[in-house]
Amino acid sequence: MHTNTGNRLNRILGRTAAVTFLAAAGTLGLHAQQSAGTALSLPPVNLKTSLSAPLNLSIPDDLGYSSSTGSVETANAVDFNLSSDANQPPPRRRYSRPNYGDSHTNPDGSSKYTFVVGGGFTLPVGTTHSVLDTSWKIQGGVGRNFNKTFGVIAQFDYDNFGINTSTLNNLLAIYNGPPIFATDQNGNPLSQIGGSSHDWSFTLNPIFNYYTSDTKGAYVVVGAGFYHKTANITTPAIEEEDTFFGPVEFQANQTIDKYTSNAFGVNGGLGFTYKLSRFASTRFFVEGRYVYTFNSARTFSYGDANGNGFNVFPQNSAKTSYIPITFGLRF
Repeated sequence: MHTNTGNRLNRILGRTAAVTFLAAAGTLGLHAQQSAGTALSLPPVNLKTSLSAPLNLSIPDDLGYSSSTGSVETANAVDFNLSSDANQPPPRRRYSRPNYGDSHTNPDGSSKYTFVVGGGFTLPVGTTHSVLDTSWKIQGGVGRNFNKTFGVIAQFDYDNFGINTSTLNNLLAIYNGPPIFATDQNGNPLSQIGGSSHDWSFTLNPIFNYYTSDTKGAYVVVGAGFYHKTANITTPAIEEEDTFFGPVEFQANQTIDKYTSNAFGVNGGLGFTYKLSRFASTRFFVEGRYVYTFNSARTFSYGDANGNGFNVFPQNSAKTSYIPITFGLRF
């Protein structure tokens, strides 16, 4: 009984001594670490100060090594010092207007070539107005655009005119009087006459576009070239034509007199264009020009016995001025 009690007491004392020894050893080790300067706890971190501080991308001092291997690594390290001009990123690329230049397009995006078709009416002005009446016209052309502002158009125009009533009445009296005594196809004096005049021309026309938007435009045009003026004097006549059903008679105008005159001429005016959308290539246009031709005047004459030099309509060779108004398409 006493022996068992003693053994149990000895075991309790041994265990107590072991725990005491281990606790003492831990305490001594802790004091030794503290005395050696090794702290187990970290100082508090101020996140507000850390986040607001400027970012330093330079190499920290603690990455430098004293060994030879460390020196090489330090020398080969990338320098992120942004204060150096050599380490700055390349400058931002500057963009200019796109260059569209090819066989059909100018560098500014405009088409190199243009085509013109149109029609309208003519207004005689000045002394021409006293002889000719307003009539119709047609126009066609092809041009070369050097940029959005300047181009040149080679153009054909056919400008038609009527001859006014007072001029025709004067001519009728001349034809029926001496020394002409003109007659119709039945041998009777002329009862009435008609007539028309026209100018057809080939001109070269520089064009200056002084205003351009997505859909609207305005331009100034000038030009010069060759003008051919013709006057036809006619009288009503009955003509006969053979058909499958036999001869058929119909009334037509028969030319009884004709005059021509060639001259150098100039023109100039204003025009306006309109596109249905900014992406359309076809433009509607309306323009008005002033045209002046330098015809050489001829005198009134009944000609010689053979009819040479006959000229009872000298107005055809007079200098001519008119205003054509044209509507059309440019594409």
